[in-house]
Formats: sequence, C-alpha cells, structure tokens
Amino acid sequence: MTEAKPAILMLEDGTVFRGTHFGWEGESSGEVVFNTAMTGYEEILTDPSYCGQMVVMCCPHIGNYGITLEDAESKKIWAEALIVRQASALASSHRAKETLSEYLKRSRIPGMEGIDTRALVRRLRTRGAMRGFISNGEIKVEELREKLNAVPDISSVNLVQRFSDSKTSASRTFVPEKKPGAKKVAVVDYGTKLNILRCLEREGLNVVVLTSAATLSDVLQKGVSGVVLSNGPGDPAMVTSGIRLARELIGYNEKHCLPVMGICLGHQLLGLGAGAETFKLKFGHHGANQPVRNLRTGQIEITSQNHNYSVNVEQISGGFEITHINLNDQTIEGMRHRKYPIFSVQYHPESAPGPHDSHYLFSSFKELIHAQAH
Repeated sequence: MTEAKPAILMLEDGTVFRGTHFGWEGESSGEVVFNTAMTGYEEILTDPSYCGQMVVMCCPHIGNYGITLEDAESKKIWAEALIVRQASALASSHRAKETLSEYLKRSRIPGMEGIDTRALVRRLRTRGAMRGFISNGEIKVEELREKLNAVPDISSVNLVQRFSDSKTSASRTFVPEKKPGAKKVAVVDYGTKLNILRCLEREGLNVVVLTSAATLSDVLQKGVSGVVLSNGPGDPAMVTSGIRLARELIGYNEKHCLPVMGICLGHQLLGLGAGAETFKLKFGHHGANQPVRNLRTGQIEITSQNHNYSVNVEQISGGFEITHINLNDQTIEGMRHRKYPIFSVQYHPESAPGPHDSHYLFSSFKELIHAQAH
C-alpha cells in the first residue's frame, strides 16, 4: 500500500487545512459547501447540481459501501472534489464495483481526507460558502493564494451552459421507456438527476428530455401533456433561457392548460419568470434531512436538498402562493399558481439520496396532467 501524499486546502478567507490525498492526486477549485447526509455519497458526487462545487461530508466516515454504478445520478462525477474526515479503503457491499478512492481516481477528481471536517464546516457556517483550492501539500501558501484568487465566483458563471454542452448530460444519455397510450411529458434538462426521469416513468408517463436551450416552441412541437423544469447548478439568474421559458409557460397557461412542475433550479426559474428575484443563501441547503412544512396539509416532510439560492418570499406574486416553507430558516420550499396547473418545490422529491416523504409530488403532477385531459 503506497503512502498517501499530503494535500492542502485554502479557503478564500485565507484559512488553510492540511490533510492527505485519496482518489486522484491533482488540483481542483470551486465553491466549498457541506452536506449533512450520512450516506449517498455516490448520488451526491454525480448530481449535476454540484457542478462548480467541492463537497465536504459532515459524516466522519465515508466510502464504506463502495461504489455501485447503478446508483449514480448521471454518467460522471460533477462535484469538483470530495473532502472527508476519513475515507474507507474497503468497499463492503456485495454490490460494489470499486472503492470510492478508485472511483475518484478513475474520474480524475481529487479527494482529501485527514482534516478536521467539524472545524471546516463551522468555518463555512460562520463565514458562508467560500471559494477553495486543493493542491499538493508541498505547494507554497503564496502560490496557492494566487491560484485561488484566479478562481471565478460561482455566481458569475453560467454553469448550466457548461453542463448542457456535455456528452454525459441526461439529455444525451437517457434511454426512455415507451409506454403505448401513456401521456408524454418533457423534462427540460438544466442538470437533471436520472431519478427524476425514473420517478416520472414509474408514474406511467412517457418522458422526452430537452436541452436547457429549449423554447416554448420546442416544447409544443413534442406534443407533450406536461413540462418539468429540472434541477441544475449555479445562479438561476444566469440561466436566461430557462427564465424566458418559465415566463412563456406561465403566459401560455393564460389561454391553454399545460401542467408545469419545477424542481430546485426549476422552482427558482419559475419564481424569476413570475417576476420575483432570487438571493444567495449564506451556506446553502445540502443534505438529506431538511425539515419542510406543507402549508396546505400541515404535515412535516423530511427532504433531500441541494441548492444555494432561494426565491424572495416577499416578491411572490403573479397569482402564485407559497405551499411549503423550510423550518430551519423559513425560506420558500414550494409554491403553486392559484389558477393554472403550475407548481414547484425547492427541494428534491426524487430523493437519491434521501427520504421518500415527497414522492407524492410526482403523483400530483400526473393527476394534473390527467385532469386537463378531461
């Protein structure tokens, strides 16, 4: 067994953490965020919403069940790096195809372990999400600072465009299941997780995936009975094509009925399309244990979340009403139109990883589609 090489992480406030490499021993940069999930690291790594971000896992021991490629949410790792307290060198699950370290190495994604992740998470909670740079532990701090200063802020980059151009996006890799006579829905791919597509198919719907550049005309040409605006990475205000489509879909429903469901980034795009603004959260919501109240039923849902931005609660108008709120910070977690068959949630009802409390939303979407057909 070879000796692990030293690694160093610098945050934009100058804080330095020293540990060791696992996986690929290269350099990486991005916005550093933390995830509170106990498991699901494979799904987290392959979630396109983590494009441009380096993920710190709060759970101290990560990788013990290895990597099972069937559980991936896309065809590649989108996170820029994985930072953990301790990475398991063993893959104990009988389903595992390789270890976490082998997976990262094959994917050319740096892993870093052996640091006090509690101290790092507390730093991020206090100062907020920050840019970071991982490099070889022998690099001079001054050189590392120069490299970090060259890293662009995540809010200045259209990460959806970066994702959509990839040959590994769901719009290019998903093979839909054809169900004779089933209603067809379009998923606009801003960085969709594969489990969103699976959940729609489990509801008995035929799924067609469109790229993030899709227009209302593109959607209507597919002859669909519903539209899903997917999750995705980065600042929603940068996704001008998505904002335009959301605005067009709301306007189309003034004379026609075309059910629309927004998930995470899709929810934010609907908010922007309706005239609201979005703002960046201090350190975002990333985890599989976020409590959300359904204002229509009073029930509490434990949800899976991965977002850095939120729709401004004071600007919800244009016929929309709030349906869900986050119990930790009272931010909007869901809304619906009072007249049109349009609704959205900020969290991830498809989970992967996470609880299944919110799977009912896919059934609600299907019911909206069938209600419009009668």
